[in-house]
Amino acid sequence: MQSETSSTLEKEDIERIFSGFVVEAQKQMTADIHMPRKKVIVLAGPTACGKTDFSIKLAKTIGGEIISADAMQVFRGMDIGTAKLLKEHQAQVPHYLIDIRDVSESFNVVDFYYEARECCQEIHRKGAVPIVVGGSGFYLHSLVYGPPSGPASVPELRKALEKEMEEFGTELLFERLRKLDPKYASTITKNDKQKIIRALEIIALSGQEVSKHSWKGRKKPQNFDFRCWFLHRPREKLYPRIEARCEKMVASGFLEEVKVLKQKGLLNNSSASQAIGYRQALDFLETPQTALDYKNFMEHFKAASRQYAKRQFTWFRREPLFRWLDLDMHDPEIAEDIIRQDYELL
Repeated sequence: MQSETSSTLEKEDIERIFSGFVVEAQKQMTADIHMPRKKVIVLAGPTACGKTDFSIKLAKTIGGEIISADAMQVFRGMDIGTAKLLKEHQAQVPHYLIDIRDVSESFNVVDFYYEARECCQEIHRKGAVPIVVGGSGFYLHSLVYGPPSGPASVPELRKALEKEMEEFGTELLFERLRKLDPKYASTITKNDKQKIIRALEIIALSGQEVSKHSWKGRKKPQNFDFRCWFLHRPREKLYPRIEARCEKMVASGFLEEVKVLKQKGLLNNSSASQAIGYRQALDFLETPQTALDYKNFMEHFKAASRQYAKRQFTWFRREPLFRWLDLDMHDPEIAEDIIRQDYELL
């Protein structure tokens, strides 16, 4: 009886793994099909710079439809803390990749790559203009250059690593990564929990260092012509906007939103629970919630948001395809016209 059970489990495991390889192969075949290069507008920018309102106005002007490149807006219920548009505002222009997962489900950069490209194709078939909007540099980089190499995630292994990190701390796993792949470890910090877990996962599954899996030397997907823009404002103007938005989110019921999401499994979603604002809110909810606790929460929330904006500036300075457009320097109509004219160039 025991041998029959083991045999069945082994067969099921093999079938599951084989099925996974088939799915990935089909995805790759789809990505490799030769297609004419059709234009896609990409609007990136730091948090609170005004890219959402700008993208809606642009879409109305040129007949565009919007694809969200926000790593957290894919999750249902993560509304206030992600500055997600209300349904009635989304209805003004068709939106994609918003509210497509429960918070208990996973969504990663590879998922985004394939689903965003499918959205671009669908919008082109409708005769409309795809406009990808978001601040996630990692997601946008993968859309333009292809997803990072490395094996697909295995949920069982991922959960085991997350449990180990929870029990023994981030530093222990970071030290293990430093021993296994010192080159990659030198590019991140002990606070980059998701990168540490993913790196250890790649090493376990592939037997190779993460530093050997990179974007360099890979064939860039050729079926889209991405017209990329980084919308921004001077930091002395941007930071007050960020702080005001943090205050507005909390006043709009952000903490209540986090309480509900926590009941729905937010803590089991390692990426969503570490998102800016949500991490600070979860920490606050574990305190006695005194006036001092609230003051510290707001300070940490604002500081983390400013730091995120700073990282976004740093990331997109390294992206050669992105042209910078100062929304404080140009009237919205002029900025829209600059992007429209670029799109219409042959």
